[in-house]
Amino acid sequence: MTKMINSILIAGLAFVLLAASGFAQQNAAAGQTGFIWKVKSKTATVYLLGTVHLAKPGIYPLAKTVEDCFAKADTLAVEANLTEVDKGRLQHLIITTATYGADDALEKHLSEATYELVKTELEGNGLPIEEFNKIKPWFLALTLTTLELGKLGYDPNYGLDKYFTEKAQGKKRIVEIESFDYQINLLNSFSDREQDLFLLYTVRELATLKKEADAMLATWKAGDARGMETILSRELVEHPELATIYEKLFYVRNRAMVGKIEQFLQAKGTTFVAVGAGHLVGAQGLVELLRGKGYTVGQL
Repeated sequence: MTKMINSILIAGLAFVLLAASGFAQQNAAAGQTGFIWKVKSKTATVYLLGTVHLAKPGIYPLAKTVEDCFAKADTLAVEANLTEVDKGRLQHLIITTATYGADDALEKHLSEATYELVKTELEGNGLPIEEFNKIKPWFLALTLTTLELGKLGYDPNYGLDKYFTEKAQGKKRIVEIESFDYQINLLNSFSDREQDLFLLYTVRELATLKKEADAMLATWKAGDARGMETILSRELVEHPELATIYEKLFYVRNRAMVGKIEQFLQAKGTTFVAVGAGHLVGAQGLVELLRGKGYTVGQL
């Protein structure tokens, strides 16, 4: 199990912890208008980029607007700094939070219907469910999503988070808005009911993952915030029982992120903030929350 967790770690975390923030594939830069906003205060400027966490190499080169904004910044702010992750410590954290102890097992925490659906999905991929019996539902959802995205060719090594953190090393100050510890503990705080739902709907959506990815890509390329909001909110509208999960994965985090962004705006200088595109949109997204606090926010 340790080997499996290690191999899935970065890819799965990038997608599921930063949940549903978008994808990018070949030729994404062509015709892109920019999923990026400028936020102004009296003393500072923040460029707010909605990122894609997994991509294909054809996403590059990025739009000139995005690169120019990054060049102006003296600080890069990301959800979690991929370049400074202690993988050994992080692996230990996941093993201790994402797996059950000797007297516990996955089956004890899932409804019969969810367990059977997951069993069928795993067996369809040649994976006996017994190999996953010690993994908690939230991490199993992460694992299944990672496996499916891998089949579709998506790779976190081409994600914008990795691209900008590597580009900023030694040239710009890099700060974390969250951290991997925070994100892992967030998912681990889900109740059994929430974890069951999270896993259930993850499995149900695997069959349409490519379609969803293509739709998100189109809205991201076009800088279409309303379209992105529609895609991301569709499942919640159809399944209101997921409300507490959305609250934790998006809205609680958005409010905390705004607090960090305000610190940049109340200081001096220019900060390039790169967070998942899903965090920017909607009435409870970063753009509207910042406007509600009186800041001037405009899409570039």
